[in-house]
Amino acid sequence: MTPSESVMKISHLYKSFGNNHVLIDFNFELYKGENVVVLGKSGSGKSVLIKCIIGLLKPDEGTIDVFDQCINDMDDTELDKIRAKVGFLFQSNALYDSMTVRENLEFPLRRHWIEVSQEEVNNMVMEALEDVGLAHTIDMMPIELSGGMRKRIALARTLILKPDIILYDEPTTGLDSITGSEIISLMIEIKKKYNTSSLIISHDMNCVRRASDRVVVLYDGTCYAAGTYAELQHHTDPKVKQFFEQEFKQ
Repeated sequence: MTPSESVMKISHLYKSFGNNHVLIDFNFELYKGENVVVLGKSGSGKSVLIKCIIGLLKPDEGTIDVFDQCINDMDDTELDKIRAKVGFLFQSNALYDSMTVRENLEFPLRRHWIEVSQEEVNNMVMEALEDVGLAHTIDMMPIELSGGMRKRIALARTLILKPDIILYDEPTTGLDSITGSEIISLMIEIKKKYNTSSLIISHDMNCVRRASDRVVVLYDGTCYAAGTYAELQHHTDPKVKQFFEQEFKQ
């Protein structure tokens, strides 16, 4: 794949919590229409990175540019405009238990003050549900759904604003291998249909292998290594090899 339009650029990012230096001169660029997986051990800083990208945490140093706009010093209103273009699939799904599937999907439209008619809202909700193969669940409650179905509904809610970038936080965690594979296939289909760019936080090597165009290894707070799955699979550095050796043992 030949990189083209840059949609996100992270330059010289530092983030510490007291004496715990989590991100240390982290540099990264995401291009239009590619999936990049960030691979790292638990506690390596993957979640901190994603929170910095969506503006929940402020970097100590460095810049984060999304669509050529630096988000570092944006106020809440400016951040909301950017977030409308950046979908976020939470690891926990973060569905509202007291709302139906329909109401869960309508929520982002209300949250971002999108001016659309009720008919347009209905069409957007149905299209998002059809994208994940769950149109029949529209009036069900989250408690009535299986874990895999809740993940799909959370993804449908992410899709409803037609984001240009999707951030996936451990999308297959807590799912059995078959359901996890179905979610990975869905992620790949969404990229093909909408030409989205995705940053995927994962330690599931099946997800890394199947969903990634590129892989970034986050180690010691840095972008330690980057390349395709095949390139990193044959890397000679033990700090990189350990992730792929773990896959072969499974």
